[in-house]
Amino acid sequence: MVKMVYIKKHVKGNVVLIAVCDKEILGMTFREGRLKIEIKNSFYGGELKPIDDELFKMLNNANIVNMVGKTIIEEAIKRGFIPREGVLTIAGIPHVQIVRL
Repeated sequence: MVKMVYIKKHVKGNVVLIAVCDKEILGMTFREGRLKIEIKNSFYGGELKPIDDELFKMLNNANIVNMVGKTIIEEAIKRGFIPREGVLTIAGIPHVQIVRL
């Protein structure tokens, strides 16, 4: 079964930000202590795409990547895209931000 995620590309000048979230958590909010993450449709809700080589090619070409969700984060770790130590977890939901200067 192909795993699907929402992906939305934001462009401002020369900066490309790609937001990715597991399809099951779009529209949800997670809180843990002082930490809070809102998986807003306006930021994450773009196209529903499969987790595949094409998706990771897009992520490799972005200046900023924002990923949230167990499925996308586990796949990113498996592919060596991110280290497990770089993952922040909020209420059991993994989140990663990558900034390339």
